[in-house]
Amino acid sequence: MKVLVACEESQRVCTEFRRLGHEAYSCDIQKCSGGHPEWHIQDNVLPVLQGGQFETMDRIKHYVKKWDLVIAHPPCTFLSNVTTRHLSLKRTPPEKVIDRMWSVAKAGVFFMQCYYANADKVAVENPVGFMSTLFRKPDCIIHPYFFATSQNDLENYHKKQTCFWLRGLPPLVRTIYLPEPKPIKYSKYGKPLNFEETVCGKNRSKVRSKTFPGIARAMAEQWGGSTKKTPAPAATGNGGMGKK
Repeated sequence: MKVLVACEESQRVCTEFRRLGHEAYSCDIQKCSGGHPEWHIQDNVLPVLQGGQFETMDRIKHYVKKWDLVIAHPPCTFLSNVTTRHLSLKRTPPEKVIDRMWSVAKAGVFFMQCYYANADKVAVENPVGFMSTLFRKPDCIIHPYFFATSQNDLENYHKKQTCFWLRGLPPLVRTIYLPEPKPIKYSKYGKPLNFEETVCGKNRSKVRSKTFPGIARAMAEQWGGSTKKTPAPAATGNGGMGKK
């Protein structure tokens, strides 16, 4: 399949599809950090979503008339539930609310442009937030620990609600059943903190936006499958979307 992973600089999803033999490309306005500039399009993703000619970071030109699959990770800064608090006139000056509403509108339009990309199969990822009201409820809600190998899997054994709006694709199937992870930290008031709230440092936003390896692997195996002679490892567990 010809796969475009929009708004991805880490190349985690792109690499998993490449591992299974698909012609996958990541696209972001930032340079890639995944180590494969020959698979990365450093450009505005909107024209690329429609297919046509594009150039990867190694200066090689490619042409895709129509994508088989588009997986998009549009920025969630103005679409998450946190946005709602900043739209209240009780908390925020009117002029700032108006500016914020414009930002929400532009983010919503970009989300929908990703959803209606020139592809038969589309998955758009975002947290629970504004698009559930503006558009519709997500088709699939998962957590990284649904795809962890064990409770010692430090990369994936986390609770972080992730939503997918799908077109032409089935919901991701949970591959293993582990108990829900306990909170890593608590606030000074005793409130349990989720994964995003425990990430610190100046690269906090970049770390929080990266797709968990287990989820990336599940997308490639369940939505792409292997094109190689040796089949990909079978999923373990009882299956089921596990919507929460």
